[in-house]
Amino acid sequence: MQVSVVGLDISKQVFQLHGVSAEGKIALRKRLRRAQVAAFMAQLPPCLIGIEAGAGAHHWARVLQQYGHEVKLISPQYVKPYVKGNKNDSNDAEAICEAVSRPNMRFVAVKSVAQQDLQMLHRVRERRIKARTALVNQIRGLLSEYGIVLPTGIHRLRQALPQVVETETLTPLGREVFSQLYEELVTVDEQVTKCEQRITRWFKTDPTCQRLAQVDGIGPLTATAFVAAVANPAVFKNGRQVSAWLGLVPRQASTGGKTVLLGISKRGDCYLRSLLIHGARAVMRYAKTKDEARYHWVRQVMHRRGVNPATVALANKNARRLWALMRDPLPDQQAA
Repeated sequence: MQVSVVGLDISKQVFQLHGVSAEGKIALRKRLRRAQVAAFMAQLPPCLIGIEAGAGAHHWARVLQQYGHEVKLISPQYVKPYVKGNKNDSNDAEAICEAVSRPNMRFVAVKSVAQQDLQMLHRVRERRIKARTALVNQIRGLLSEYGIVLPTGIHRLRQALPQVVETETLTPLGREVFSQLYEELVTVDEQVTKCEQRITRWFKTDPTCQRLAQVDGIGPLTATAFVAAVANPAVFKNGRQVSAWLGLVPRQASTGGKTVLLGISKRGDCYLRSLLIHGARAVMRYAKTKDEARYHWVRQVMHRRGVNPATVALANKNARRLWALMRDPLPDQQAA
């Protein structure tokens, strides 16, 4: 019996396969070790393979595509409803096989190695910024125990901390510890700067990123993060799906024909959503003084709903613009 659809449940070492024929009958149930997967799938006739979009999923998708298989990645939240009985590897693989067969299922685009490299830079930068924020908060908290309260802002802390270390308020041990904390802060700053420099170099060599940066409020960070996250714009039917995927649309609590819209859903990539909102907030600062037609809509929404809702609305519109530019390059850029 020929296998038509396969659900592949991946993990660190143990992989579970569940395959069905074109008629929907079970044709394959197999448990493999990690080293056995590539050889086994190479011998399998080309078929549709579903994988949960988790750790290592993009790597295995690229590997299996080399053997002629059609690979589709599914978000785990869309696989969960198809799990029957208790959770185990066999039931998970069967649920993936069932989910990938659904005609209206939503899939995750398979990222290339280059796109994963770019997203890796953003993830490392994000972690280091969080570490820097935690370090700064700890320094402020420890200094407050000695009666030293520094002005708000990380820049002011950088300027004031070397002088604070030399004050007589601190003990010799306190001066030693805060000196080490200042050196740690300088090191983290350098690491963040190196990440941003790598992202900027990538941005300057990527025509797609430069095209996206033509939108107001979009710089190298947002443009590169959008290209790395979206991967393939064809996965989305329209720009509204992109903004909904990023959580920039209202959350609904509708029933009985009555539509109730709440705050934004905040689903999807919170890092990319934050970049889009921060970029839109930068545009709001000078939109009040610009007389160009593209800023009229921003001022109208700001006057009608307020600054924060207008900021999110602009971020929503920018997400749809970026998707359109990524999907359909300008005529002169297509010719180039």
